[in-house]
Amino acid sequence: MRRFRIFTTIAAASTLLIAGCGTADQDSATPAASGGLTPIKLQLQWFYQAQFAGYIAAVDQGFYKEQGLDVQLLEGGIDIVPQTVLAQGKADYAVAWVPKALASREQGAGITDVGQIFARSGTYQVAWKDSGITSPAQFKGKKIGNWGFGNEFELFAGMTKAGLDPGKDVTLVQQQFDMQALLKHEIDAAQAMSYNEYAQLLEAKNPKTGQLYTADDFSIIDWKQNESAMLQDAVWANTSKLGDANYQAQTVKFLVGTIKGWAFCRDNPEKCRDMVVAKGSKLGKSHQLWQMNEVNKLIWPSTGGIGVVDDAAWKQTVEISQTTKNQTGDTVLKKAPEGEAFTNDYINQAITQAKAAGVDVNGASFQPQTVTLTEGGA
Repeated sequence: MRRFRIFTTIAAASTLLIAGCGTADQDSATPAASGGLTPIKLQLQWFYQAQFAGYIAAVDQGFYKEQGLDVQLLEGGIDIVPQTVLAQGKADYAVAWVPKALASREQGAGITDVGQIFARSGTYQVAWKDSGITSPAQFKGKKIGNWGFGNEFELFAGMTKAGLDPGKDVTLVQQQFDMQALLKHEIDAAQAMSYNEYAQLLEAKNPKTGQLYTADDFSIIDWKQNESAMLQDAVWANTSKLGDANYQAQTVKFLVGTIKGWAFCRDNPEKCRDMVVAKGSKLGKSHQLWQMNEVNKLIWPSTGGIGVVDDAAWKQTVEISQTTKNQTGDTVLKKAPEGEAFTNDYINQAITQAKAAGVDVNGASFQPQTVTLTEGGA
């Protein structure tokens, strides 16, 4: 997921940032002595899973090496904030959710979105079908689970649009990064990612029937359907270094390899599932295939080309970041992003090069699979 503990409230972000945030080492673009490849470090958001399959495939299939890059993937974790790792010069690029990265920028992190890989949000709020909850307006008086740590703002935007005060009209429950509270009926609606926690529900056994739960047992509120969605996984680069011609060229090369990796996973989901499992994922094969399929839906089809920032989606994310308050009254951003928060310059160059190499960068014919989950996602 995106599931790293960035801060309990956005206002507390300054405690994380950024002693001498500076820039990444200027020699990071120097070719390695062996093989003539440029060493690159990419910081991921979380532990290895199919959310990052395109990057794993780009390494495994040699797409980065074709570009003259030796890419090392840095696994994420609970206390790793990718955009901070990037800003501190400990990585050359990072994968992070847009609102969280923009919050870090506001606190001084010099980073720029150079590739908006996920064009769509994967965040759901899930309730039991028999609860009758089908919209955020029906959250009133209910126990509503959320992860916090900066992951809650789509939920809060949805409730606000429905005329609810998130701090008064619902009982907010700190949700663990699983679905146990919903399964145990301790909460009425739970936060979930389409590619991860929602699958955990469908991998669980109904004790009344002895069979796995199905989609018919649940109702989904998808934030994409009520203008409450925010942009998520993007590739972030070091803003200061983007003034250097070598880093600019390296960024294009990195994005070309990344495009090829994600296109490969679109066309070969089972192979990418296997790569992720082989990388050491703690989640099983059926779960990872589900995740691969759902992640592909967030990328493909891509009318403007994979990784291009859509202006309307960006503006919506920024607006929600500035105006939506959580239960403590905090917003993600205090003002609109300043400077070069995003640019399509490098991804457009990469798209041109990938197309010239025969890569389908739009995926107009993409059709998702039907994935059968097994108990526990094994």
